[in-house]
Amino acid sequence: MMTIAEQSIQDINDCWNRIGVAGDHSCGKLQQFVHCRNCDVYAGAAQRNLQRPVDLAYKRDWAEHFRQPAGTGAQLDSSCMVFRIGQEWLSLPTAVFLSVAPQATPHRLPHRNARGLAGVVNVGGKLYPCITLAALLDIDESEGAARSGRHTFARLLLVQWEGQPYALPVADLHGILRYAAAEVQAPAATINKGLSRYLAGVISHEDMQIGCLDSGLLGYQLARTLR
Repeated sequence: MMTIAEQSIQDINDCWNRIGVAGDHSCGKLQQFVHCRNCDVYAGAAQRNLQRPVDLAYKRDWAEHFRQPAGTGAQLDSSCMVFRIGQEWLSLPTAVFLSVAPQATPHRLPHRNARGLAGVVNVGGKLYPCITLAALLDIDESEGAARSGRHTFARLLLVQWEGQPYALPVADLHGILRYAAAEVQAPAATINKGLSRYLAGVISHEDMQIGCLDSGLLGYQLARTLR
């Protein structure tokens, strides 16, 4: 017979694993909420999960889990946000991020024509300078496509360097990735020069080769666009 705890878990609608960020991205609410963790369905499931009764089987399973010896693989000691511009999958350290927002149309600034500066965007009543990374990194935005089986949504990455916030439009967002810094590889010699000068390395993840952008160098370049 099924226990109360097992029944409670089965009653949870884990739509995020099917149509959300861990699934095929086909959920209509993603356009509004950006990520499943911002959705009321996800929050409700989390609340029911935390309030479910804890039975002996549950305690036994977790006791067995923590009894296992620690893994011998490389330590996942770093994290980044992975996104796509054109056909290039890139990443920035999570430490520079403020939030992620839906795409917005920038308003051009008169007499300002710095390379990559698209204007300013209003996000939640606050103005952010909007800078197009494709222009800074010499990436063709017309190239590239979604990964197989994924719906894509253009986003604004809200980041900050030395107290100055910026909005960076991207074609697609993969999400946060934890990785081992020791396993970061050197960039390939075939990468275009405009992009390669900003790369600190490359991460291999699933079927993607993800370029790790040098946050210090990129932050300096973003600040130059506002001078």
